[in-house]
Amino acid sequence: MDNQLPEQQVTNDPLAAIRIPEFKNLMIGRFIFITALRMMSTLVAWWIYDLTGDPFAIGLVGLSEVIPALSMALYAGHKVDQSEKRKMLLTTVSLYAFAAVILLFFSTTFIAKHFNHHAISVGVYVVIFFTGIVRSFASPTFSSLIAFTVPRKYLQNATTWSQGAWLSASVTGHATGGFLIWQLGITGTFIVICSLLCVAIIVLTQLKRKPPQNLSTERKTWESVKEGLRFVYKTKVLLAAFSLDMFAVFFGGAVAMVPVFAKDILQIGARGFGFLNAAIDIGAIIVIILLTIFPMRKAQGKKLLIAVAGFGICIILFALSKWFLLSFAALMIAGMLDGVSVVVRGTVMQLKTPDHMRGRVSSVGSMFVNSSNELGQFESGVAAKIMGVIPSVIFGGSMTLLVVCITWFKAPTLRKFQY
Repeated sequence: MDNQLPEQQVTNDPLAAIRIPEFKNLMIGRFIFITALRMMSTLVAWWIYDLTGDPFAIGLVGLSEVIPALSMALYAGHKVDQSEKRKMLLTTVSLYAFAAVILLFFSTTFIAKHFNHHAISVGVYVVIFFTGIVRSFASPTFSSLIAFTVPRKYLQNATTWSQGAWLSASVTGHATGGFLIWQLGITGTFIVICSLLCVAIIVLTQLKRKPPQNLSTERKTWESVKEGLRFVYKTKVLLAAFSLDMFAVFFGGAVAMVPVFAKDILQIGARGFGFLNAAIDIGAIIVIILLTIFPMRKAQGKKLLIAVAGFGICIILFALSKWFLLSFAALMIAGMLDGVSVVVRGTVMQLKTPDHMRGRVSSVGSMFVNSSNELGQFESGVAAKIMGVIPSVIFGGSMTLLVVCITWFKAPTLRKFQY
């Protein structure tokens, strides 16, 4: 497979995709939706640690979400390719809103008076398990919709905008989540989250219907799923990019322990937690903006590997830091390097995937990439319980460097890739 795309398939206009009204509505809706989700993940991590005082409990949050997300991912991709995508998207966002309302109820004084901390924690884990099922459908639906709202020649630009919307929403959600916990408390923050999800639903209703592309609804599910798996396996550069990110995120999941660093190690409270929690995403959005204006022209695969290695070094520095500003800087630089990874991997997936397989390939990607966040969160919780918090984060950063070294020599297709 040729690694060099024809010149007519790309555009140098940084605003090309966002000028398309439907794509703009998709990005606005995605921004609001991801902001709410990041606020919810920030709030749940803080809430669970506050209820239990145990870093391992934070890891269990990730495990609660990743089990259903992984179990349903392949079927979800098949279903997304078979479904009308606008309806699927609105359904998943609505179900997230329903889950947020349940968590809002769990946070009220009524529940606090009638149930102990352990019972409330179990209830939170059950709801997060439910959101994992929903996420397995939501993620590939959002991803597949990009190619249905812009011409192919704008895909690289649209992918950069999409990642920018996702990362800027993460910055907003993580940082605002910490501040809202500080100002409004847990229940007040959940009210804001539910309101944002309702706004996202309203914005996303502006999208046009997106029927399935060239896929018979009578086709056997497993046959369809295997086709998506075979495509990723045969497209070596895609497989290598997914694998690299999966292992790097799995071992480099220091962000999962940020509540512990904020509360017990750096002692900066909920306000500082908001800043620290947003640091990686702040760095990533800076890079996304730069790459939107000045896209990478060559050697993107090699730059991806270098960026992931730098990410691992920053995670080690974060673990060793005893000062808030140094910790913040380490995570922000890690985010800048992660932004490079996000853009390259996302562009590879959009450019290499045929329209009729976007849901299935996106689901395979979510198994490799998105679920590794929650698996990494669980790994961080287990490692923190066994080694202690700081040694576990150092171990994770070191393993990320090892993964890059192995990929450099074992995946020459990715190292030499450019678009």
